[in-house]
Amino acid sequence: MEMVTTAGLTRRFGKLTAVKPLTVDLPAGKVIGLVGPNGSGKSTLIRMLLGLMRPSAGDATVLGAPISAPQRYLGRVGALVENPAFVPGLSARANLMSLARLRGLPNTRVDAVLHTVGLTGRDREPVKRYSLGMKQRLGIAAALLPDPALLILDEPTNGLDPSGIVEIRSLLAQLGTAGRTVLVSSHLLSEIEAICEHLVVIRFGELLYSGPITGLLTSAGQHVDLRAEHDADTLRLVQTLQAQGWQVASNTDGEVRVSAGAQDAAPINRAAHAAGITLRSLSVARDSLEDVFLAMTGDTDQQLMAGRATEARQGAL
Repeated sequence: MEMVTTAGLTRRFGKLTAVKPLTVDLPAGKVIGLVGPNGSGKSTLIRMLLGLMRPSAGDATVLGAPISAPQRYLGRVGALVENPAFVPGLSARANLMSLARLRGLPNTRVDAVLHTVGLTGRDREPVKRYSLGMKQRLGIAAALLPDPALLILDEPTNGLDPSGIVEIRSLLAQLGTAGRTVLVSSHLLSEIEAICEHLVVIRFGELLYSGPITGLLTSAGQHVDLRAEHDADTLRLVQTLQAQGWQVASNTDGEVRVSAGAQDAAPINRAAHAAGITLRSLSVARDSLEDVFLAMTGDTDQQLMAGRATEARQGAL
């Protein structure tokens, strides 16, 4: 069974189309990454699925029910959208007990979700003492209270420090092994690459890819990474290889990347040697999933802003 289906789902804000006609199916029982640059319509899509925003056109179903009747499925959906809100002076347990009573859920669910998110033993402390990462875990606990068939998390690591990101990643990996369907949105693929089986990639509301991560990796290429022994030779190394016809890029750390495969490693080494440049290192690697993602969506904020500006101009015509 498909957990979510959309058919031409569209959302416009004036002349800007935040979600273009989107037709996609999300499978059950998997951790699904909804990824794309900031401003690509991920949160807008999630709000339509949760009945918080009406589509401009098209339709969708969640757990087999239409999004025009969210009351038919929201009882089986848990969601964390933006920063969770709790009463700061109350303990985590008291906050969750209040939410459980409001939803007519048994108190045993509070103990269960506190254990799941790893807050047992800290649950009687006031929420105002919690770190941001702990508050995010508490927000996920609140979303898990109804024991949902579908859990939707919108940018769960947004604003967290590195340790908080690691905490939430670990929790999401744990939730993924429990058999429920989890939809996680992010603008950084590295946050969810290790835990997601299925990816949906959108850019400015347009679907670029939907399917298993392994399917996206089939488009990955290879590259050769190398460094000159002396940093002063880096620019000359780049120029030498470009003159030989290779596509070359370098970063501020002195690493030089050549878009080439394993068969080109020896010729690259010989070209550097012929130019009088000794290499400190040379290695061949396959492009990562993040490399593929950035190639699809844009490498820099400037590229993304330019793309969005083009979209806005076209919408105004």
